[in-house]
Amino acid sequence: MSLSVLLAAAPSPEPGGSLGEAAEQAGNAAGWVEENWSTWLSTGLRILLIVAVAITLRYLIRRALTNLIDRMNRSAQAVEGTALGGLLVNAERRRQRSEAIGSVLRSVASFLIMGTAALMILGAFKINLAPLLASAGVAGVALGFGARNLVTDFLSGVFMILEDQYGVGDTIDAGVASGEVIEVGLRVTKLRGDNGEIWYVRNGEVKRIGNLSQGWSTAGVDVTVRPTEDLEQVRKAITAAAETMTKEEPWSERLWGPVEVLGLDAVLLDSMTVRVTAKTMPGKSIGVERELRWRIKQALDDAGIRMIGVLPLQAEGESSADPTAAMAAPSAYASATSPQSMATTPIPPPTNLNKQ
Repeated sequence: MSLSVLLAAAPSPEPGGSLGEAAEQAGNAAGWVEENWSTWLSTGLRILLIVAVAITLRYLIRRALTNLIDRMNRSAQAVEGTALGGLLVNAERRRQRSEAIGSVLRSVASFLIMGTAALMILGAFKINLAPLLASAGVAGVALGFGARNLVTDFLSGVFMILEDQYGVGDTIDAGVASGEVIEVGLRVTKLRGDNGEIWYVRNGEVKRIGNLSQGWSTAGVDVTVRPTEDLEQVRKAITAAAETMTKEEPWSERLWGPVEVLGLDAVLLDSMTVRVTAKTMPGKSIGVERELRWRIKQALDDAGIRMIGVLPLQAEGESSADPTAAMAAPSAYASATSPQSMATTPIPPPTNLNKQ
């Protein structure tokens, strides 16, 4: 069979049929778009509205929190130069505490607002949120177990800052380390030790905190004198030194109460101890103790009262003791030529006789 016969037998394409199918498909597409354009428009507008409300609400809340923190800092700076501000307000401590609280609140607000907006957008697309929320819950539990130390440090830091347990400038004893607080973070607290070293303490490791800079401190001085001294004269000398100290600057501000002589703290055969205490400004007890010891020592010397450890004055005309009286006599064995040393010398072995 020739090629011409085959071409003649084959059905010829109908141009009208292909155009009709294309027109029908275009009509179906137009009808589908016409049926769903309102749904698309409403969904798009809903998503835009959710995003706009979320962004606006997030901006307003963060702005309000920032203004609140700035107002707290300005109120602290207003009383910083006054006497009350110097005692009760630490500008750096107040600033770090307010910034930390503001950072936590802003982060929580942003997470809640944007997370809620994301869930609402997914709901607008008719997405089932139950599997997503279940997966997120499982992932959160796994993350909590894997990073439990980090979560513990963060939560401990948040509560420490909110409760104002300590701040910058405070002297604390955190158990694992002690010193002056130089920075308070949500995860780590920096302390400067007595020798200048810096300790980085994780907030989750702190089980108890002793703050030595809150409220008031106590300065205690022990005065040890001979048991033969007159206690009334000792009391009068200490009281006079304390009264003079309370009237001079800057001790009049650092002392928050009178210096009290509590009485005898210990009585021994060769000494007796008088206990002296005073209520001081927080963190100033060590300086007050040093100054109080200085003044008490001067007052006791002026009153002729000798403290333990001071050599008694030598009476006039009294001959000094012979420094060699307590020395033992020299031993005869110390000289190699003495009869005792020669008697203890070992006998040398006999020499061999010459062979004949």
